[in-house]
Amino acid sequence: MLLLLLQGLYLMLPVAFANMTPPLMKNRLLFLATPVDGGRMWRGKPILGSHKTWRGLISGTTVAIVTVFLQQWLYAFASFRNISLLDYPTYNPILLGFLLGFGALTGDMVKSFFKRRVSVKPGKPFIPWDQLDFLLGSLTFLSPLYVPPWVIVLLVLAGGFVLHIAINHLGFYLGVRDVKW
Repeated sequence: MLLLLLQGLYLMLPVAFANMTPPLMKNRLLFLATPVDGGRMWRGKPILGSHKTWRGLISGTTVAIVTVFLQQWLYAFASFRNISLLDYPTYNPILLGFLLGFGALTGDMVKSFFKRRVSVKPGKPFIPWDQLDFLLGSLTFLSPLYVPPWVIVLLVLAGGFVLHIAINHLGFYLGVRDVKW
């Protein structure tokens, strides 16, 4: 069971890095710090909100692509090959990284859309969706190339839920995030 959890987490490594990148880019690439929704409203509420920017979408997706390139390189080593669910050399790393990273951030934007509809402010908890949105988005976008076994999906969702909370709390205490969630 531990190996399955490790395999699931390794598969989702580009997703985790893509999801962590936007807050780390807060004061960088200012020319991309514009909202994806262009500041538009729908039924009197922001479509996504000012926190969903082109900077986060582009930088997070790029980090996911770079992570897949690293995983592809690490696949040459037996220890990494043993925890890999994918045969990385057979996949285009740009496509795989894009699907995982863009999928994660799209999942987050879909959640933000619904969060705005029910008047939950940016940064306020929206449990369990805050912890699952990026994972569900990435798994959805990955599905044309690869569908993990159901047990891996369950472990990724459960492990990701717990890790997301722990990492966000750590980021808050390190001063990287403004809120714990």
